[in-house]
Amino acid sequence: MAAASWYHRDISRVEAEELLARAGRDGSFLVRDSESVAGAYALCLLFQRHVHTYRILPDDEGLLSVQTIQGIQAQCFHTLPDLICAYQHPNNGLVTPLLYPVHRARWVPDDDLDGEDGRGGRHAVPAMVGTWPSAPMASQTHIPQQLHQRLQEQVHSSPASDFMGFVAEYLNHHVQLDPQALCLGHPQLQHLSTALATACQPLHSEIDFTLAGLETLARVFDPPVSPCSPAREQGLLTSDPDLELLLHKISTVNHLLSSLEKKVLKSLQETVSKHNLALPSAVVGPPPSAKPLAVQSFEVKAGKSQRVVLLVDVESGTVAVTKRDSGSPEEVIPQDKILQLIKYQSVQSKVRLVWARESQRSLGRDFVFPSARKREAFCQLLQLMKIQHSNLDEPELVSVYIGTWNMGSTPPPRSLASWLTSRGLGHTQDETTACIPHDIYVIGTQENSLGDREWVEFLRASLKTLMAIDYRVVALQCLWSIKIVVLVKPEHERRISHVRTSSVKTGIANTLGNKGAVGVSFLFNGTSFGFINCHLTSGSEKIHRRNQNYSDILHSLVLGDKRLGGFDLTLRFTHLFWFGDLNYRLDMGMEDILAHVTKKEFQALLAVDQLNLEREKNKVFLRFSEGDISFPPTYRYERGSRDTYVWQKFKPTGVRINVPSWCDRILWKSHPETHVVCNSYGCTDDIVTSDHSPVFATFEVGVTSQFVPKEAPGSSPKALACIEWESLEVILKTTSRSKCYIEFHSYCLEEMQRSGENTFQNCDIPGFLKLGWSAKHLPVLNPILPDLEYLGDQHLLLSIKGVESCESYGECCIALRSMIGSTAQQFETFLFHRGEETGSIRGWMRVRVPTERRSTRERLYEWISFEEEDAEPVTDTPLRPKPPLQPRRSRPRSLPEATGYTNPAYFIFEGVPNTWIPAPDEAPNKQAESPAGGQRRWSPPGPRVPSPSGEEQWGGRPRYGAPSPSCGHPLSPPGVGHHKRPKSAILARDAAGLGDCSLSALHVATHPSQVSPEGRGDTQEIPLRQTHRVLEPPPRPCREVPRPLGKRGALGALDLGAQPRQAANPHPVWM
Repeated sequence: MAAASWYHRDISRVEAEELLARAGRDGSFLVRDSESVAGAYALCLLFQRHVHTYRILPDDEGLLSVQTIQGIQAQCFHTLPDLICAYQHPNNGLVTPLLYPVHRARWVPDDDLDGEDGRGGRHAVPAMVGTWPSAPMASQTHIPQQLHQRLQEQVHSSPASDFMGFVAEYLNHHVQLDPQALCLGHPQLQHLSTALATACQPLHSEIDFTLAGLETLARVFDPPVSPCSPAREQGLLTSDPDLELLLHKISTVNHLLSSLEKKVLKSLQETVSKHNLALPSAVVGPPPSAKPLAVQSFEVKAGKSQRVVLLVDVESGTVAVTKRDSGSPEEVIPQDKILQLIKYQSVQSKVRLVWARESQRSLGRDFVFPSARKREAFCQLLQLMKIQHSNLDEPELVSVYIGTWNMGSTPPPRSLASWLTSRGLGHTQDETTACIPHDIYVIGTQENSLGDREWVEFLRASLKTLMAIDYRVVALQCLWSIKIVVLVKPEHERRISHVRTSSVKTGIANTLGNKGAVGVSFLFNGTSFGFINCHLTSGSEKIHRRNQNYSDILHSLVLGDKRLGGFDLTLRFTHLFWFGDLNYRLDMGMEDILAHVTKKEFQALLAVDQLNLEREKNKVFLRFSEGDISFPPTYRYERGSRDTYVWQKFKPTGVRINVPSWCDRILWKSHPETHVVCNSYGCTDDIVTSDHSPVFATFEVGVTSQFVPKEAPGSSPKALACIEWESLEVILKTTSRSKCYIEFHSYCLEEMQRSGENTFQNCDIPGFLKLGWSAKHLPVLNPILPDLEYLGDQHLLLSIKGVESCESYGECCIALRSMIGSTAQQFETFLFHRGEETGSIRGWMRVRVPTERRSTRERLYEWISFEEEDAEPVTDTPLRPKPPLQPRRSRPRSLPEATGYTNPAYFIFEGVPNTWIPAPDEAPNKQAESPAGGQRRWSPPGPRVPSPSGEEQWGGRPRYGAPSPSCGHPLSPPGVGHHKRPKSAILARDAAGLGDCSLSALHVATHPSQVSPEGRGDTQEIPLRQTHRVLEPPPRPCREVPRPLGKRGALGALDLGAQPRQAANPHPVWM
């Protein structure tokens, strides 16, 4: 029989719980595929408002059995339906018999093939897909109806609607006749051949037209040897000529195209030799070498009125300061004397350069550039200078170029210079830095009609022409017309390892590759990269289906370390870049869109951008970042021009409206406390062959290399680092009451470690489960290497798994950098699973580092920082005798201050209303925002210990200028990658049938006296320190909040050796 309706295939645990919550009756059940064991199933059963999950495992003989409570003998069954029938009776080891099956969604046929399905994004599985072993075949009378239903269900918007009509006719009336003919001994599918011949009839005229032109051209060079026309050979065909003739025509076209070049070359050679002609010979010169970068000049303002010129010579490694009217330089600064570069945020074109002089006095001067773009170009050139003249064997910083383009099934233009050099509209590269070659180029295309090899060679030739570098191919992955190519500089080829490629089809029935994704992952020394290029479902109204495409890609794309296959795809890489034709549209009328585009009022359009709206709802791309969009919508232009949008698309079913939209996007997600800066994000304005404009983005990414310790591992038995836990607390969005354990994964550990079962559990709040672990139930982790410099680059991946099902309830990533110290640090972050936010985790941990292993060094990217301009500094001020102004925080405005923020889910259990707790130095109404995907260090309110000065940190070495970005946040330019923080998903999607799980409803239920008389639900604030009663560590001395860091970045914030200052509190804090 067909697959049973209670079998939901590969839906997630969260979806299963939501379906059972809607059913609402004890004994409701469904079966899904197991996430932990391949080939196994998960039986989900609702009882007393909680979901119980049992694993159904196959044995060596293929027999299925349920893992139930101890003392109940396991029963074995040949098929899944037999097992379900047996457990519909009581006393079989389940909490309740299986009474009410929860059926999967069924598709109701729609006359419009472009229509949206009724489920809101998930493709309903046709009943005939998948059969159980030993089950009888379905009646053949239902096959045409089922196949036609699948066709209507899955065909989204095919341009070949006439062809689909012939296919539908065959499925409705003739599909049953072909099997009958085969049974009678007929060797072919006669009715299928007839349907295909009829559907392909229009192809004859197109091929005849093309073939005639090719034959004419061939006769010009070789008249006697011209191939025979298929029309003259029709008499030689012995059978019905329709399909055979078409195949012969295609074969002839193929033969002509492949042989024409040889014919022309032979003809020219014969002509030259016959008439003693000489063709001009091409002069073969040496291969081009990398172009040296010319000296770049910047006219800037120094002080209040003085004009100077900054000359940057990357090749010699110097910066010269020259007065505008003077020929000789006022001062020449070698690159090794430049100590710090500070970007002001209040004035986007202003920068402070700090350098050392021979007199041991450091000097800092402010320079104001004509524009913010010029300032960024100057900073990039100085960064490049530092890299080129460093003595490092391995790079610490690489530049990554990402490009995406829907080519519209047309060949590209001869030149892609503007695309590959990030020139055009939006946040683009300055002309002084546009031609600096990037270390890694990742090109993603959709609707690319070129051959795979032809496209790769075209890209390599284009880059060689522009950059004079012969880039090497790391990977090429294609899915129909969706392609991704990764190219690197030759010197980086040896640094690339563990290359993996994968693809996922999300087209018709998830079996056609007209829509889908391709991906590439690899290690660059010790840093993992992931790149995904996708083409999602089109149509303004198909938001849910695009969201489902995203979920399917996350679940099915096989990339990264195989040992991390159970983790959310977005957590498997240090840096993950996701781009392509995402096809999200603008929810606004055509006239209003055009009016805003004309006025360049892009913020009004971004407010109705479907992708932004879905991200705010936590439906897709959780904790991803995107650069600021300051370029017009990239779709749908009139081909051959960028002046006109064409929004009407004529189809046999009517006129379809495609409003101008930002369909083509580039997003990224990185591990916490890593370095990534988006330097450009824009589109071209001179490539007009497609109705999409190519989009580009460039990034500055910090990378790590294989760490070589100064001392051999194990040389000192006491020199061992350890990761210790005081407590962990987890809140899950689930209706399960399962006991859980935690798995710990990291490249710094020899193998995966596992905790004991949770020691505390609370499920009093419907829809949420609170778990806790004490220190004795958490393992002490011993990293492979104990060096501070090594551990500062490491991350821990945690997975919360159920004891019964061994399936993950959520995963997270914790950076060790800010956890290093002699006292425990508190952290907090979100849990993810299959692209959804499933909860939160917080706890206390410390990373102990031996004293003799605490040496570190400054990274190349840590000498550039950001500073809030609190006051106008005095130029030419010596920095050591008179310390500079202390900045509020050395990070962009887009990154929030570290306040007493905690996840709103905790307020549910602790009786605090749904409010953000402001920091003592912050306005009460100001909301703290959490950076995308970053972990937060949290400190309870109370007295604070003053931060040690720059001289006290790192052995008394002075700090110059503003410090580097604080821990937990990537270093990014102001405004880049910042979006309004969405509400927590674990509160936004509460299961129906379990009551209102929102914060306001829960607080009203538990604190009715605090509801305002007007009934608006306004509540009084309760101090956070009065509510932390469960699982809080015992009272400890006061802790200091995260503080501005020294020039050595996040590691510089940890004073591991210096003695702390005494605070007002009599109990000092040791850091």
